[in-house]
Amino acid sequence: MEYRIEKDTMGEVKVPADKLWGAQTERSRNNFKIGPSASMPLEIVYGFAYLKKAAAFTNCELGVLSEEKRDLIATVCDEILAGKHDNQFPLVIWQTGSGTQSNMNVNEVIANRAHQLAGHTIGEGEKTLQPNDDVNKSQSSNDTFPTGMHIAIYKKIIENTLPGISQLHKTLKKKSEEFKEVVKIGRTHLMDATPLTLGQEFSGYASQLEHGLTALQNTLPHLSELALGGTAVGTGINTPKGYDQKVASYIADFTDLPFISAENKFEALAAHDALVETHGALKQLAVSLNKIAHDIRMLASGPRSGIGEITIPANEPGSSIMPGKVNPTQCEALTMVCAQVIGNDVTLSVGGMQGHFELNVFKPVMAANVIQSAELLGDACVSFDEHCAQGIEPNHDVIERQLKNSLMLVTALNTKIGYYKAAEIANTAHKNGTTLKEEAVNLGYLTEEEFDKWVRPEDMVGH
Repeated sequence: MEYRIEKDTMGEVKVPADKLWGAQTERSRNNFKIGPSASMPLEIVYGFAYLKKAAAFTNCELGVLSEEKRDLIATVCDEILAGKHDNQFPLVIWQTGSGTQSNMNVNEVIANRAHQLAGHTIGEGEKTLQPNDDVNKSQSSNDTFPTGMHIAIYKKIIENTLPGISQLHKTLKKKSEEFKEVVKIGRTHLMDATPLTLGQEFSGYASQLEHGLTALQNTLPHLSELALGGTAVGTGINTPKGYDQKVASYIADFTDLPFISAENKFEALAAHDALVETHGALKQLAVSLNKIAHDIRMLASGPRSGIGEITIPANEPGSSIMPGKVNPTQCEALTMVCAQVIGNDVTLSVGGMQGHFELNVFKPVMAANVIQSAELLGDACVSFDEHCAQGIEPNHDVIERQLKNSLMLVTALNTKIGYYKAAEIANTAHKNGTTLKEEAVNLGYLTEEEFDKWVRPEDMVGH
């Protein structure tokens, strides 16, 4: 492999000749060989591209950067956003807690690519753009990284998470209407309870997701506040007057999203409560989805020796040894995603505590975990919807058989003969393996006509 020499404040470093990054990126690549599979998410790199372009336009407008340099920075940023340089960002999450190396990685790539665009060879002659003085002008890693991660996470939630969950919510709501006349036995403590309709059961699932969607949407205003302009500690040192408001406005224009400048930059750098809040809503959704997926796989269990009250699509063979076995694979995939998200929430909670004085130093891991959770939930909901939820159907024969066989229908007699006599009927029927009707008549508490009149499952599901 051929190398070229790059320099930074600590001296010379050999960099692969075919790469756009520079000395600081290479130092980080060599110093943090920790889990190379855990690369810095490209969503954050793209967030940086938006903010670097916005900073260049703002600096130019405020008279501290030339139009020529602005346009070079903007051109490279557009190339990055188009995915043309994805392989130029090799750093891992496990680096400095401020994300300084990733900030410099972006600065160096922009500077070196701009040198190429200006007609020069990387490593030869004076750089057309200086990574720190031009690309990073009016910025610090301490305010660029939180800005980049807010942009990345906001976009991920808007473009991936909310649409995916909304799609599944729509299906569950539709199923609740389709199944509203299907009376079935209810269950509490995993034991038989009084009846409800399958539609009512599914309406609970739809309501859970509706509340989760609302909670996630409510985090967006806090997430839209950007730290850029705070520089190193929140005072805005080395930024021209009005920079923070203008740069946020440019980012909003470039992303077509309602980003604003954070009112308090000290909070924006030192605390990442917005990420903790956002992930809290993602965790809430994971808890809801876990319940929904588990219920559906248990309701579909069998097909002959389980509950079997609903059928779900048979997507693939379920066993390498048992012919004809089909498993609830979408339910299992979704619940594994939920487990990952709930685990990620622990990382967010711990990360949120690491704001010491003027800087939180867990930025990369916090951002990466929120992005992973947001993407997983959105993707998993679409998969579950398309390959499971849309194909759910009631198994009417099983539902009717289990409904008629339930001892908890005796609850309808509480107001007619009292709790204790009703309990005696149920306990006797269970002991003798007989029906409620048989024992009600045998015990002399009811006639057959009275039983048929009062014990009607369809009358026990509410109004």
